Amino acid sequence: MSKEYKNYLKKLKFNKFKVIFCQILIAVLFIVIWQILADKNLINTFITSSPKNIISTLISLYNQNNLFLHIWVSVKETIIAFLITSIVSILIAIILYNFNFLSKVLDPYLTILNSLPKVALGPIIIIWIGANTKSIITISVLISIIVSIQTIYNGFKNTDKLKIKLLNTFNASKKDILLNVVIPSNKDVILNTFKINISMCLIGLSPVVGEKIFFNKCYSRY
Repeated sequence: MSKEYKNYLKKLKFNKFKVIFCQILIAVLFIVIWQILADKNLINTFITSSPKNIISTLISLYNQNNLFLHIWVSVKETIIAFLITSIVSILIAIILYNFNFLSKVLDPYLTILNSLPKVALGPIIIIWIGANTKSIITISVLISIIVSIQTIYNGFKNTDKLKIKLLNTFNASKKDILLNVVIPSNKDVILNTFKINISMCLIGLSPVVGEKIFFNKCYSRY
């Protein structure tokens, strides 16, 4: 191994260390500033809470043997909503990509649905489905699915046309083009959409009504 290559590897490791250090530093500063603002009564801790209150609550839940149950319920609901959103959004994006007429018809409706405040639909969903886990999962799916469909579909639509034309010259079917060009060319788009889906699904657990349902669900087991 040459000296230049060793220096290059050291530089890469150092850059990686700097990134991790800055990420940790930002998180620590955020928590410290948050606690200082809470101690100085510059923010309403009833709404924003504080790191000390969060830690004390976690300790209390752990002592009551409820902490891991709460974590499991949240994780389970997030995973279910994430899987439903990811699978359905990919399938719908594939359908829209293969049927251009249908995509043009549905485009304004998808835009309108995306602009709706999905969290505000919480009370309506609860009336329709009931105050249970299904309503929380439904809200999480509604929050993330439209964005996922549009993102993946736009990625499919912007696939390199030359590659598609090349396969068309060999009389490739739509299925072959989809599996060998469109989807492989959009792996990064799909993965980034999955990352967004996880955070968007977590938002579905955050409304006050949703958290109340989740909280009651945990304690109903005791």
